[in-house]
Amino acid sequence: MSSPPALPGPAASGRNGKSGTVPAGRRLATVGIPVGIVSIVVMLVVPLPAVMLDVLIASNIAVSLLILLVAMQVQRPLDFAVFPSLILVATLFRLSLNVSSTRLVLDDGYAGKVIDAFGHFVISGNLVIGLVIFLILVVIQFLVITNGAGRVAEVGARFTLDAMPGKQMAIDADLNAGLIDEDTARKRREEVAAEADFYGAMDGASKFVKGDAIAGIIIILINLLGGFAIGVMQNGMTMSEAISKYSLLTIGDGLVTQIPALLLSVATGLIVTRSTTRGGMGDDIVAQFGAQKHSMRLGGGFVLALCVIPGLPKLPFVLVGGALLIAAQRVPDAMDPRPEPEEAAPPVNPDSPEQLAEAMRIDPIELELAADLLDLVDAGVGGDLLERVRALRRKVAIEFGLVLPRVRTRDNLDLPMSTYAVKLNGVEVARGEAPPGCVLAIGDGLSGLPGRATTEPVFGLPATWVPMEMRAHAEVAGATVVDRASVLTTHLAEVVREHASELLGREDVRALLDLTKRTHPSVVEELTPALMSVGEVQRVLQALLAEQVPIRDLVRIFEALSLRAKVSPDLDGLVAAVRTVLGPAICATHLVDGRLPVLTFDPLLEQSLLETVRQSEAGWYLMLDGARVEAIVSDAVRATEAAERTGRTPVLVCSPQLRAAVRRLISPTLPRLAVLSYNEVPAGLTIDALGVVTGAAVAVGG
Repeated sequence: MSSPPALPGPAASGRNGKSGTVPAGRRLATVGIPVGIVSIVVMLVVPLPAVMLDVLIASNIAVSLLILLVAMQVQRPLDFAVFPSLILVATLFRLSLNVSSTRLVLDDGYAGKVIDAFGHFVISGNLVIGLVIFLILVVIQFLVITNGAGRVAEVGARFTLDAMPGKQMAIDADLNAGLIDEDTARKRREEVAAEADFYGAMDGASKFVKGDAIAGIIIILINLLGGFAIGVMQNGMTMSEAISKYSLLTIGDGLVTQIPALLLSVATGLIVTRSTTRGGMGDDIVAQFGAQKHSMRLGGGFVLALCVIPGLPKLPFVLVGGALLIAAQRVPDAMDPRPEPEEAAPPVNPDSPEQLAEAMRIDPIELELAADLLDLVDAGVGGDLLERVRALRRKVAIEFGLVLPRVRTRDNLDLPMSTYAVKLNGVEVARGEAPPGCVLAIGDGLSGLPGRATTEPVFGLPATWVPMEMRAHAEVAGATVVDRASVLTTHLAEVVREHASELLGREDVRALLDLTKRTHPSVVEELTPALMSVGEVQRVLQALLAEQVPIRDLVRIFEALSLRAKVSPDLDGLVAAVRTVLGPAICATHLVDGRLPVLTFDPLLEQSLLETVRQSEAGWYLMLDGARVEAIVSDAVRATEAAERTGRTPVLVCSPQLRAAVRRLISPTLPRLAVLSYNEVPAGLTIDALGVVTGAAVAVGG
């Protein structure tokens, strides 16, 4: 028997999958609260009976007390982000109660049992004492707590807004360094923006509290004067009777509104002064006082010592001092800031198999620093080299699709002072210098600056290491000034680009396959292991990286390999198939103002080269004599240099059958010249022909 069809529309099911009645909490949020706020406004103009006023006054006290307790328990201000809006609603509610009670006091001379009880309790038979106590409460509320909370909120808002750009930059730095991911960075940015909005709202909300205190004082004066006038002039009371009756009602009315206002002012002060804590207020007080056992003992002893002063009562000071000493003894040891002694670690045997294996392990990439360069990695003195290296790993991943192995940074006392070295698989491949206290000024005309002439390690530009204090002079002279950490990081990045293919291990390829399989399982399952092994995929990816071709688009790379591997397992053929698919992306990296600067072979030369192409186990190559090879390479070098003098870095484009062989021919002498096939150049791309390689002479165009 088939089940009945589901009912259409949102009422078919709730968010939790149950039949769709709206939860009670949602009904309160969507209906009850707006109705309540509108009712508060209505109370300003509609008279209320005394019984209902008693209920609303009790509700006002309860809500204010609840807000204060929540403000004490939240771990951070943003956990109570609705607080500024609550201040406005609570203030409006109190003022509406003031208006309703004033109407009853002046009209009937009676405003309910709550106000009457509060008035009798405070006056206690003496009107003057009652008035003095009430005025003291008003002064405390208005001059102390409200003013202080308002000032803290104002300063907090200004400082939070001023610090917002720095916090955003810190988040971006952590993101670039790879310390956090995109989701975490987004959440932190939202928290920074929410914090700025919160303190800005608190700055305005504190004005509500201050205005409420002023309004309360004015309403009290109105009740006193108006009640006295009505009692004497309309009700025929004597002056003493009018003062007694309406003073009692005024004090009672003032107390039932000032006490909630005082609670709300205290809550405001607690919220805006707890920006640096991360726990509830009670936990923070116990933890931070409890962590100072010594201070508590000293305080208790000092209070006990006051007992020796003649004339002072002994019992109060003995009780207080003894309580402090007992509290200091009963504080848990976990709150004591003094660290417990650590257990001695068991001795490590340097000859154990584990330690020997660790000593024998060769890291894929290492950065070694001389002794005087260790400040670059010391965060205590501002060294940020390790953070920059983490950022480099992220940049390489985004640019090439290569997950760079962790760069092991260590000191090497055998290196000359101010020297660093980069090793790949235990073999040094690059070395440079970064003298302490200096910056690298790159450019011509720096002979007038003190320092040591050198060559910039990446681009080979003339440069000078100048003292740090001469940085401004070097910039005025037109030089590009780079700090030591940037020089080292740039050099390391260039080494990584040149040797990217060597850094792609088989485990890395397996990880890339698994990562792609999560989103495109059929693509990976069709390719491996049915058509190609992991090692064969690795060879193709390494060949692409060797020619600076990014391998980020793994899905299309694997799809191209699947189609080509069914025809032939030849490495050059597999690479050519992938390059054809990635052609638009490859060309995009060489565009200059939207145009592709191109060198080509003379048609006769290209035809003759096609006749000399041969295949070996190492791939396709050209069977040419030495003189012919030298002529072709020399012409390519001259054509490339002539094009570069016009400010453009060209690519050499040839037929697909020649591309791999020509690349092997030219790369030892001219590694910066990219070699593309006609199949890799997308239709419609604007070509900028810069020259023709003839093998004997070069014609350069513009």
